[in-house]
Amino acid sequence: QVQLVESGGGLVQFGGSLRLSCTASGRTSSNDPMAWFRQAPGKEREFVAFISSNGGVTKYADSVKGRFTISRDNAKNTMYLQMNSLKPEDTAVYLCNLAIYWGQGTQVTVSS
Repeated sequence: QVQLVESGGGLVQFGGSLRLSCTASGRTSSNDPMAWFRQAPGKEREFVAFISSNGGVTKYADSVKGRFTISRDNAKNTMYLQMNSLKPEDTAVYLCNLAIYWGQGTQVTVSS
């Protein structure tokens, strides 16, 4: 079993920044790729960003490319998402993913 706990969400104004964290516990491995997804009310869950096990490979959704940066600290079993230049359309619950496991999410709300 793996437990994933997200934190760092909140309310921010248009153009602001937030840094999300996802800490893994349980039967984790630094060999596991991880990802961030998000889900807005009434919409399907969508991919945001991916990071390989050693952090050497990252991928982003076109909608966040150039604004968001994914990173990880395997010594702390933690993944991060630095979000800059936030827009109202970034408003969603942000969820951490590792293999078949999901966190419960952290709410990000961007006001215009």
